[in-house]
Amino acid sequence: MLDALKKAFGGGDEPQPSSGKGNDITREKSAELYEKAQRYFPGGVNSPVRAFKSVHGTPLFIERGDGCYLWDADGNQFIDFCCSWGPLILGHNYPKIREKVVQTLEKGLSFGAPTALENELAELILEHNRYIEKIRFVSSGTEAVMSAIRLARGYTGRDKIIKFEGCYHGHSDSLLVKAGSGLVTFGETSSAGVPKAFADETIVVPLNDRRAVGAAFDQFEGQIAAIIIEGVPANNGLLIQDREYLHFLRDITRQHKALLIFDEVITGFRLGFEGAAAHYDVHPDIITYGKIIGGGMPVGAYGASAELMGHISPEGAVYQAGTLSGNPVAMAAGIAQLTVLKSNHFYKNLNTKATEFVAAIQRYATAKNYRFKVFQIGSIFWFAFTDKEAIHAASDIDHGSMDYYKAFHRELLNRGVYLGPSGYEVGFVSAAHTKVELEKTKRAIFESLDEVFRTMGAPKS
Repeated sequence: MLDALKKAFGGGDEPQPSSGKGNDITREKSAELYEKAQRYFPGGVNSPVRAFKSVHGTPLFIERGDGCYLWDADGNQFIDFCCSWGPLILGHNYPKIREKVVQTLEKGLSFGAPTALENELAELILEHNRYIEKIRFVSSGTEAVMSAIRLARGYTGRDKIIKFEGCYHGHSDSLLVKAGSGLVTFGETSSAGVPKAFADETIVVPLNDRRAVGAAFDQFEGQIAAIIIEGVPANNGLLIQDREYLHFLRDITRQHKALLIFDEVITGFRLGFEGAAAHYDVHPDIITYGKIIGGGMPVGAYGASAELMGHISPEGAVYQAGTLSGNPVAMAAGIAQLTVLKSNHFYKNLNTKATEFVAAIQRYATAKNYRFKVFQIGSIFWFAFTDKEAIHAASDIDHGSMDYYKAFHRELLNRGVYLGPSGYEVGFVSAAHTKVELEKTKRAIFESLDEVFRTMGAPKS
């Protein structure tokens, strides 16, 4: 079985790039755990990208994390730039978060009833966020977005939603759709099990295309409840939008009495304490947040004006509930984390560090004439094997370049650097990444780029 797995995931006899550092890292224990996991879970994982289908080797089973480091079941140590997909902005096992969690655990895990910790975290958020007046805690970013969509529909009395091709908003039925053919299309289901009737209420348009948005409002006049967009689209590459385009979305929704929803599950409290809303100086009607507000614990939230949130049950007719909403352990972790984030100069220091890191990598790639760009906003970055100066839409991504990322990912793992196992995923710099680790990472990236372009040559234009 293990031999079959190795062959299926790039460990067989087929020609593969050399690491330039000797043999590949040992994955024996991870491979054994993965073989066992396939007896229990579909594909052996509990979330698809973890299966390492887009990169070499079997999935790594992580044993522990501390600071900016991860250790897997085989004892391999990595400098981590995945950061649990973003929320670990302070790094792994941050002492103040751990202490607050342990203190709360001693009092109980869950009550299904209000606690003072909910008030404390809500106050911490709302007193430092100009864009929302009331908030509702839920258990995940997907749940936050699902609830925001329901609120928009309930408030406006309309059913249709505009989303953008290349934006991901969790796996709820009405948003798990892709674009059809044509400028303005109803969504087509991108997963089995999503009824066509659900997808028909979602209109999918290209990113960065004002004409398409205008055409959608003209075609479905009086039927559109809201536009939803990621604060910065970062689930399909890092598709940084122009400030003017986001202000256009704000203007056209107001013109048509629709709502604007910012999905800030990735960008909230990551670009700054007020997220993309402040970064672009746009005031959305509803904002959703994710695990960063719980220090990495399972939590999400959505917020809006007091008037709009007044439509949520028990005040209003839009129903949403959850036994684990406001879970005390998650609230405690969030209080500890956000208290650090609101301190003076936290984001300035973090973003400056990320900018210097990215700039050094780009200088090296440019000097070598490598077809390679690093896109960055705040402490979020994305490695792309391209010569394009800007990528605003998913259609701008060269999907053939993912073969280069696959080789690059392997080279970096062999040099002790951990990135997300897909070339479409972004990376994150955390406060725990010191100058020492960033210098080590830069050297590993330089060596890995050299090896990838030496063995694979330049990508075809």
